[in-house]
Amino acid sequence: MHLIDGGLSTELERLGARIEGELWTGRTLLTEPKLVERAHRNFVEAGAEIIISSSYQLSRKGFREIGLSDGDADRALLDSTAIARAATSGSLCKVAASVGPYGAVLHDGSEYRGDYKVSQSELEDFHSARLEVILQSGPDLLAVETIPNVLEAKALAKVLMSVKLPYWFSFTAPSPVKLWSGEYIEDALAEVAGLPSLIAVGLNCVDPEIVLDGVNLINSVTGLPTVAYPNCGGVWDAARDAWVGGNRKSLVQWLDLWKDSPIEYLGGCCGTDAVEIEKLNQALHSENDE
Repeated sequence: MHLIDGGLSTELERLGARIEGELWTGRTLLTEPKLVERAHRNFVEAGAEIIISSSYQLSRKGFREIGLSDGDADRALLDSTAIARAATSGSLCKVAASVGPYGAVLHDGSEYRGDYKVSQSELEDFHSARLEVILQSGPDLLAVETIPNVLEAKALAKVLMSVKLPYWFSFTAPSPVKLWSGEYIEDALAEVAGLPSLIAVGLNCVDPEIVLDGVNLINSVTGLPTVAYPNCGGVWDAARDAWVGGNRKSLVQWLDLWKDSPIEYLGGCCGTDAVEIEKLNQALHSENDE
């Protein structure tokens, strides 16, 4: 397995940052870029082989809504990769630029409902403009992540068709078979399977309980390696900007269940800091030494 980092917002909070507002970790990128670099670096030092940039919630649309310009948004996207790259200096760690969902920009928990009120063409325009800048920033790969419905999968598939940089595609869902939108994951997989530069498909920001069945289903449909970086379970409360409920079982405790699965890229999402990733790294190395 290749080790991915954990939740950037979680590590930033551990370092004392306040993660709030429409831009989420993007706000910290604008106000305290060195702290973002430190958080990334902590994951690198913990053993992560891939770190994900802070571009998840950055977009022209989101910046306009808080009084900033398209140019400000583009510079932030470029900076998100540059800062992640600086954090990997002296290591073999790769940078995956986060391509988050449209719902993240709305900052109302839409990515955990999948109930967008936009057309496919609007989603294509949104992702196309954003991807153009992200690709200019020079990441090693893309993390197309937290996709909650078939419509966005279809729109992204069209935009990604001509992208030559490798990328994984991960969905978020409340069950191993259905997305947050209520649609079947298999219907979404039909939209992305066969994309030329797709290296893995999987799940992120999901309850660990659904990972094994979910990745087995995904692998059986696509034949591709899978990616998994779950959160700590629970339900997202948009009013409180926090996860409510869930379990605190560590990722290491799930490893025995996942080690013989088709997961090739493993990490953590919300609730997973660099300390947890270091423990996961030690456990993975222990498995390899046996």
